[in-house]
Amino acid sequence: MGLNIRDIIPRREIEISDLRGKILCVDAFNTIYQFLSTVRQPDGTPLMDNKKRITSHLSGIFYRNVNLLYEGINLVYAFDGKPPELKYKTHEKRGDLKELARERYEEAKQNEDFEGMRTYSSQLVKINEEMILESKELLEAMGIPVIQAPSEGEAEAAYLARIKEEIYASVSQDYDSLLFGTPMLIQNLTLARKRKTISGWAEIKPEIIELDKVLNFLEIDHDQLICLGILVGTDYNPRGIPGIGQKKALDLVRKYKQPVLIFKSVEEKMHALPEGDKFDWRDIFQLFKKPDVKNFEIKFPKINEEKIKEILVERHDFSEERIDKQLERLREIKEKSKQKNLGEWF
Repeated sequence: MGLNIRDIIPRREIEISDLRGKILCVDAFNTIYQFLSTVRQPDGTPLMDNKKRITSHLSGIFYRNVNLLYEGINLVYAFDGKPPELKYKTHEKRGDLKELARERYEEAKQNEDFEGMRTYSSQLVKINEEMILESKELLEAMGIPVIQAPSEGEAEAAYLARIKEEIYASVSQDYDSLLFGTPMLIQNLTLARKRKTISGWAEIKPEIIELDKVLNFLEIDHDQLICLGILVGTDYNPRGIPGIGQKKALDLVRKYKQPVLIFKSVEEKMHALPEGDKFDWRDIFQLFKKPDVKNFEIKFPKINEEKIKEILVERHDFSEERIDKQLERLREIKEKSKQKNLGEWF
């Protein structure tokens, strides 16, 4: 789910090399969901070990992050803590959608519709506690710092990107990061380099979205952007207000300017919402304006090759030969880092 304002947001494509030497703070859950959704077999089933435990997320975390580290990009992962009360409504809706996807997956399976199986199986994604713990364990073994946010990982990543000079941007596919105030948002960082489309394969490049440029382009301020998001629908009010899309929401916030007046203009539509979709815009506004976040000191742990092999090879049956090849690349990264530090010393 998440906020959809893609059509009105200015962005620019960048090369992976443009991020070399920079520290990026990643919305961990968003990224793990990506891996669980996309790292799959042709029929849509996730990767599994010999005990039928899902390993798609571990494969994505390991191979994709080795590639990014090799490119000279430094990563920090921010994990979700306790979600705000308002988000439970979203979790309920996601549960309903998963049930529908499960039914459609079974239909596609009976009809041997592999494309349908792949599509619907990716909608059945669910992160459990074991996945979270092992993801943290693997990231730290790879030398990537893990931050446990008090609440939303996305809000934490946005906050750290805002207050810490050394963090260049936050990373997420969700536009909520902009509502949380990240100065720079990177998208498509952890996706495959190519994506299948109707007309064939399309190259996917990372994109950067700069909050200042977004606000200047839309001719609104940050408070108005939060209001725009609430009108369209966020994780805290997934349905938004029916009949109000991205462009109409932009017209409304430009016209009425003040949050109170913006929502007064759509009062009737808000009252007409079904009971389960009703919301108090003030509560949601405050969650974006003053999220539950805290400052963290960023410390990069040492790479632990033995731990990586224990998690991937011994515990989950990954190919030892393939893991060893990637560990060689991690050693190269370590060596380059030593040489760079030595050069700075002299």
